[in-house]
Amino acid sequence: MYSMMIVEDEYLVRQGIASLVDFAKFNMKLVAEAENGLEAWELFQKERPQIVLTDINMPQMNGLSLAQLIRENSPGTHLIFLTGYDDFDYALSALKLGADDYLLKPFSKDDVEEMLAKVKKKLDQELKEAEVQQLLEKSSFSELANKIQDRLDDPGLSLKSLAQDLGFSPSYLSVLIKKDLGLPFQDYLIQARMKKAKLLLLTTDLKIYEIAEKVGFEDMNYFSQRFKQLVGQTPRQFKKGVEE
Repeated sequence: MYSMMIVEDEYLVRQGIASLVDFAKFNMKLVAEAENGLEAWELFQKERPQIVLTDINMPQMNGLSLAQLIRENSPGTHLIFLTGYDDFDYALSALKLGADDYLLKPFSKDDVEEMLAKVKKKLDQELKEAEVQQLLEKSSFSELANKIQDRLDDPGLSLKSLAQDLGFSPSYLSVLIKKDLGLPFQDYLIQARMKKAKLLLLTTDLKIYEIAEKVGFEDMNYFSQRFKQLVGQTPRQFKKGVEE
């Protein structure tokens, strides 16, 4: 779940947001509350929330100063500002600091939830992009790996057929693959196919049977079974879990 902190010097406003909004609906949890910027900064360093919903005009340290500290130390944190009409110029300054959004007081529960839905969409996209990047970074780009990658959609790919393509004996190729890729051929092949399947699930709208075909499985049910054995989730569960 995404973690969130509320910073607001008006107790009733702070408690109203904390108690009336169903954060779980947005895959979020409230991890901290603060009544001024100084207290918020101390809590932020301890909790490291992904989202900070903060008032602008507060004692001891205002929301803009707090945001500047957060931006310098945690650039990926999502910031949303609360402000009154009299402080609207401050809201514009907040946007220049890279705020995701702002809410003008008085605001309703629906206003807060609409804003949280926008932030959740951004966080979901960031999570998906991080998953894709992680998968790409784990890819091996040796010559043997590329030969295997080029034929991941071929149900007939085997150690024997690959050896014929490369002009080696299967036994010699088996030793080369184990040495170069660190795994026996079959283990490397199934991991490469599952890695490609994850990328396709994250980056395309292909149907499960279409993805199965693109990673060399003629039977979608068998593909789903093997995916669950190795990943711990079915392909549908994996895709849904990242999107939610």
